Amino acid sequence: MKSWISLNMTPFVGPRVATRLLERFGSPEAVFGATRNELESMRLKSETVDSIIRKEFHGRAGEEVEQVLALGGDILTLDDGDFPELLREIADPPIVLYLSGEWKECLTAPCVGVVGSRRCSTYGENAAEMLARDLAAAGVTVVSGLARGIDTAAHRGAVAAGGRTVAVLGTGIDGMYPRENARLARDIVESGGALVTQFPLGTPPLKDNFPYRNRIISGLSHGVLLVEATERSGSLITARLAMEQNREVMAVPGNITSRNSMGTNYLIKSGAKLVQHWQDVVAELPREIAAALLPPLLEERETGRPAPGAGTAVSREAAKVLRQLSPDSEKGIDELVDETGLGMAELSAALVDLELAGLVRAHPGMRYSVSLPSSRPS
Repeated sequence: MKSWISLNMTPFVGPRVATRLLERFGSPEAVFGATRNELESMRLKSETVDSIIRKEFHGRAGEEVEQVLALGGDILTLDDGDFPELLREIADPPIVLYLSGEWKECLTAPCVGVVGSRRCSTYGENAAEMLARDLAAAGVTVVSGLARGIDTAAHRGAVAAGGRTVAVLGTGIDGMYPRENARLARDIVESGGALVTQFPLGTPPLKDNFPYRNRIISGLSHGVLLVEATERSGSLITARLAMEQNREVMAVPGNITSRNSMGTNYLIKSGAKLVQHWQDVVAELPREIAAALLPPLLEERETGRPAPGAGTAVSREAAKVLRQLSPDSEKGIDELVDETGLGMAELSAALVDLELAGLVRAHPGMRYSVSLPSSRPS
């Protein structure tokens, strides 16, 4: 294991260079036993050759194992039998994974990547949370990147459902980016989810790290769902990687005048699966997975039971509030007082009733929007 970790730490040795070295020499141990001439013939950078010859990171590799175990984490190498099979199959897979949480249970279940814009709309946030919640409730592991926006909503939806979600990091497993999601990362692990990264301890959130993170998100997943993306969104890179890795690509349609929908709508126009409900996602997964997940739930649908929130009785005051809200934008207390004509006490009581009924969602700053109903039968 130490030779794998040491090779992963070597300067300018990413998955592609590591694959070339392993194909040429057969094992990490053989790479470190190679002569300078043999290494230089691979057209490696001089810093890389010097580091390998000196076995620069062998000592640190041993310390790395001890520190990861002390953090309650695990390390998998490409030759480990527990290394995720889907990820092993991609071109130039990472040679080392650092993991925390219930990673084995998460990664042996069907996995779907859910990604999108960091600067998402209320509609996108609600859609990502709803779909992730329903997928997780159905037994699918939701894989995302712990970024702001759609990623955060997807993780939260899965956690709220009591399901599993995996956050793939662009840092070491001992660091969180963005920092405000440190609490979310703890919630993910505590709820039976996992954290995964290919980067050694102490790795900062460098810009070049995130394309590697995106390859792991798509590589771990049977399919990737984009919820919102601009024309130049990094999420489109994840979609392209998914296509290259022979994964299913799906997208949630959006407002044709919204910049946040241009990427997703373009994907749909180009042949990506249009997704409205969680069943649309599962139907695109490998046949054996879809067959295992859909039939029991189709039986539930045949009972005719309404979705959560459907037909819920609310007060006259609450109905007034509901008519002024939409899933696409948020409104503050002052706006709602003006538009409904209700007093502050009546409005507050109505909002509490609507939140408890699952019809309205509260946002920071005492702002509210309609909560998109779950498409999963109750």
